[in-house]
Amino acid sequence: MAFKPRKRPVIRRRNFLKGVAGFGSAIALAKLTGCADTPSTSDASGESEAAPAADTAGATGEPVKFGLVAAITGPSALSGEAITRGLSVAVDEINADGGVMGGRPIELVIRDDESTPAKGVAAARELIEQEEVAVVFGGLDSPVSLAMLDVIHELETPYMGVWAAATGITRNDYEPNYAFRVSANDNIVDNFLMRYANQEKGASKVGLVLINNPWGESNQKGFEEWASEYSVDIVGIEKFNDGDTDISAQLSRLKDAGAETLLLVANAAPGAQMMKSLTRLDWDVPVVSHWGISGGRFSELAGQDAADKVTFVQTYSFYGDQSPAGERVLAALDEKYGLSGPEEILAPVGVANSYDAMHLAALAVDTAGSTDGSAVREAFFDLPTYEGLIKTYETPFTPDDHDALSEDDYILVQWEGDQIVPIES
Repeated sequence: MAFKPRKRPVIRRRNFLKGVAGFGSAIALAKLTGCADTPSTSDASGESEAAPAADTAGATGEPVKFGLVAAITGPSALSGEAITRGLSVAVDEINADGGVMGGRPIELVIRDDESTPAKGVAAARELIEQEEVAVVFGGLDSPVSLAMLDVIHELETPYMGVWAAATGITRNDYEPNYAFRVSANDNIVDNFLMRYANQEKGASKVGLVLINNPWGESNQKGFEEWASEYSVDIVGIEKFNDGDTDISAQLSRLKDAGAETLLLVANAAPGAQMMKSLTRLDWDVPVVSHWGISGGRFSELAGQDAADKVTFVQTYSFYGDQSPAGERVLAALDEKYGLSGPEEILAPVGVANSYDAMHLAALAVDTAGSTDGSAVREAFFDLPTYEGLIKTYETPFTPDDHDALSEDDYILVQWEGDQIVPIES
């Protein structure tokens, strides 16, 4: 039975955008890419330096600050780099088009969470209380974003997720709920991957291989919920830690239990160790993965042959025919970072999600006419239609649904060499 993803919507260029100009937003990637500018970022000691003045082109006046808390260093630094690039390109566009709130430029203030929840919480508090940011963008790590929720709601400042997918980030118990997301939602992804394993891989028995943290727990709940929908038996649930270098024992148990496909949830470094263990076992079994493995050096660490065997989920691909928005972003990435084509965009989901998220957050501030957190939160429910990179957003958020993306917006990809490319399905 063929896997049947739903039809993706047509994306058209939003007519108010005037192209990419004034590539001088207040962010850059000197620490990671060798660019000349330096972002406003804090190191492990908490010391911070101010961002350089921005060339804001069409926008003047006092900047409106938006904050980013993400992994800028460490094993997941590639994810932070991709997110920063997507946000940066969007900020340049917005500022060139006149900024927000009648001509005020956006300034992005970056903090490094080092994939550590405690550092993420401290960074979020500092950004809100001292930098007075209007919105806090989150990074790759679900445990960090989940930990930040208390501060976000205490200080009543909207959170915008662009990668972390834990279901509980947006489907939480806070009232009012200040967490929004332009990214995947674990529960929806788990349905998507379970159906793919069953319909495309022909699996009636699957094994779960989950990172031992709240993100792994979030996906375990989703997989268990959706398995019966496709008459799939979960024959084993095995967990492992970030620092584990051999999980052969866990994989052997899944092999003995008759798993026909493995469903993997982990970031790049631990995911690579899982694939190395699979290679040592000489077990040729399909691996279908969540997208955490694309946020680091997975293909390099796992070995190319092993990496090429993994099918995983994304929300966008820069390969193939592009919409006007896609062509615009590719041109901006080339101009700003010297990325000459999609093969050089190493974490496309981080770029695409953050680009659209920044435009939606800017629209919320513009709609609110204020940086007050409560007003911006309410404005997210009353946004004009935005024709973005991933899709056209028509009422992307409602009081009952704070996730802008759905299953319709997911695609399946695999590695070819060090490139992430869509699969035929």
